Amino acid sequence: MTNGYVDIHTHAPRPDIASPKMLGVHPWDAEKGVTLPHFEACDIVGETGLDYACEVDHKAQQRVFEAHLDAAKRLQKPVVLHVVRSFEDVMLTLRGYSLQGVVFHGFTGSEQQAKRCVERGYFLSFGERSLRSPKTRQVIATLPAENLFCETDDRAHPTIEQIYAEVAALRSTTIDKLKMQILSNYVKLFAKNG
Repeated sequence: MTNGYVDIHTHAPRPDIASPKMLGVHPWDAEKGVTLPHFEACDIVGETGLDYACEVDHKAQQRVFEAHLDAAKRLQKPVVLHVVRSFEDVMLTLRGYSLQGVVFHGFTGSEQQAKRCVERGYFLSFGERSLRSPKTRQVIATLPAENLFCETDDRAHPTIEQIYAEVAALRSTTIDKLKMQILSNYVKLFAKNG
């Protein structure tokens, strides 16, 4: 039984918090020749994406990213994206796919980037790194509630409860209202299209 919180992307799932089971090959590992997992065993494909701040070959990352998107499309599963200095290439790649749902995890982009994601119906997820960025704090404050998630990623602190508290304060809402909205978004993310 969950306590009403959703942690859309975490490396340390808790039994009292709703969080999807993810499987994927991180962009940092794209050159290692790893075998893609059996995505049937997960709730959400990822994290996957492109990271141009690391030294992994961009073409190798692109191949692995597209393989994840192909699987997500075939299995009608959402994806969680890792996007670092690669926003334009990720958006261009996504144009070729009709996906169950798309979550940009650990979003630290601009208001203009957030607007483009919202126009496509994508979700943005915010965690500790997002909260450190003044430009992203403005995105959190103004993002349509229907496109919002929170996460802990690979951090034990702050907790998801602390992330919600800070996001709720930035949005001038209550934690309970934020929990209800994010839970609604979570249900929407996994609702089969058509």
